[in-house]
Amino acid sequence: MFSVRAMCRVLSVHHSGFYAWLKTPISKRAKDNIRLTATIKQLWLESGCIYGYRKIHDDLLSIGEKCCLNHVAKLMQKEGIKAQIGYKRRKSYNSGSPAVVAPNKLKQEFKTTKPNDVWVTDITYIKTHEGWLYLAVVIDLYSRRVVGWSMQSRMEIKLVLDALLMAVWRRKDRSRTIIHSDQGSQFTSYEWQSFLKANNLEASMSRRGNCYDNAVAESFFQLLKREKIRRKIYLTRQDARDDIFHYIELFYNSKRKHGNNDLLSPIDFEKQQKWKRQTV
Repeated sequence: MFSVRAMCRVLSVHHSGFYAWLKTPISKRAKDNIRLTATIKQLWLESGCIYGYRKIHDDLLSIGEKCCLNHVAKLMQKEGIKAQIGYKRRKSYNSGSPAVVAPNKLKQEFKTTKPNDVWVTDITYIKTHEGWLYLAVVIDLYSRRVVGWSMQSRMEIKLVLDALLMAVWRRKDRSRTIIHSDQGSQFTSYEWQSFLKANNLEASMSRRGNCYDNAVAESFFQLLKREKIRRKIYLTRQDARDDIFHYIELFYNSKRKHGNNDLLSPIDFEKQQKWKRQTV
């Protein structure tokens, strides 16, 4: 074991200076950085270890911390705290053929100024040791809120109808709504089209083979798999259902900050906009 004098010789410093450094109290800035780093770690853990420095900075401001964005980024980089990085998608230059059942009314216009103006829907699958679990969601483009979802062991028409039924039930007070989907067999079926007509819904469909026409639904599935599933295989379908329910209802809709919503969660954004309309 090195003595203090030997260590000082290695570091090329005088031993008196080394002892003086040991007695020097920690500066106020260093103490502030230690406290702020601890707060950052707590907020990052509360986000499910997914937020990057921009959302963490917004969280810090919301609890009264005064700090700049770059400083938060440096502290997080120093501690190895970083956002979950998404999977890369291969570029596709295929524009796709138009839908036969319904035209593409959305045309990649993913901004809307009022709730229940446009919904988008899609299906994905989750691997379990019991087999595939299929998930269908309905998302309101206004707030990016998942207003309807359904999980089944088979990819049948009931899967998408149950998700849409939940959305219709939740959004009772609405006028005519566009519902955008791909050209999957579930969305071109007679049962789907009949349900749309009976519930004041207007069909819109992506071009075949063009995932960018339904980019919002695709983006949600990427978030789900990156932030919650993370390539794991569930033991049972029920385990997957419980995990996905928790993500959608207890985190994504109610807590997860969304860039499209000025860093508000979908539910908080809808509440804010409703309050603004009432006070005008």
